[in-house]
Amino acid sequence: MDVNHPFEIGKSSQVSVGHGRLFLIAGPCVIESEQHARSMADAIQRITSDLGVPYIFKASYDKANRTSIHSFRGPGIVEGTRILRTIAESTGLPVLTDVHTAEDCARVAESVDVMQIPAFLCRQTDLLIAAAEAAEKHGCAINIKKGQFVAPADMRHAVEKVRDSGCSRVSLTERGASFGYNNLVVDMRSLPIMRSFAPVVFDGTHSVQTPSAANGVSGGQPEFIPTLARAAVAAGVDGVFLEVHDDPQHAKSDGANALHLNHLRHVLETLLAIHEAVKGEASPL
Repeated sequence: MDVNHPFEIGKSSQVSVGHGRLFLIAGPCVIESEQHARSMADAIQRITSDLGVPYIFKASYDKANRTSIHSFRGPGIVEGTRILRTIAESTGLPVLTDVHTAEDCARVAESVDVMQIPAFLCRQTDLLIAAAEAAEKHGCAINIKKGQFVAPADMRHAVEKVRDSGCSRVSLTERGASFGYNNLVVDMRSLPIMRSFAPVVFDGTHSVQTPSAANGVSGGQPEFIPTLARAAVAAGVDGVFLEVHDDPQHAKSDGANALHLNHLRHVLETLLAIHEAVKGEASPL
């Protein structure tokens, strides 16, 4: 089943986006240490390799939108991009990380395969242009998370900003919409709507987040990750995004909505079965 603008990601082990094969973006929310990031990449790669799932490792060098100024943000751009490039070179995996400012894009694009635009920044024109220009220069792709406040059809404008700035390899990620205060809800209609103009990824972990709901700290309902992910795959998404951690209770960021590493294999096995069952059924509008 084809969608508009399929593309390839990765300089070593390539991942096809939009060609009909379900892929995974996964890893810890933030780089907690080089050893931890590498161990998570290795553990997830073993599972995805066993199951034949194309895999992109994800971790952020800086979490610039933490609720508290005292929260852990990551190792920063210099050390963080070095760690990500080391993981990519040693594992052969494509790697993805967030960028928050236009000034970071050129340096980040040298080290990663995918630059991700955070949901809160999906309308920031200067950031989208800078990311697109850097991505085109260094052979990267761009993944834009849909803002919690943006209608699905309006994400076409973000995609057009990137494509008009020179980067054709762009995907969108659904991560839920604000529903009152401190809650998110996923409107599954958004998936085929956005998929009519770009490949679409479903973020099963941020979609169960309860933003700033626990005394100023974001909580989550990870027990619903499999349910929402199953529904999204049945709706015909191209990929799934999961923040995965081996000890969510002690994670330095987003542990409350992370999927425990121990559950990943079973979740993926179920998603693959659903994807096979519906393959060719879902189509863009």
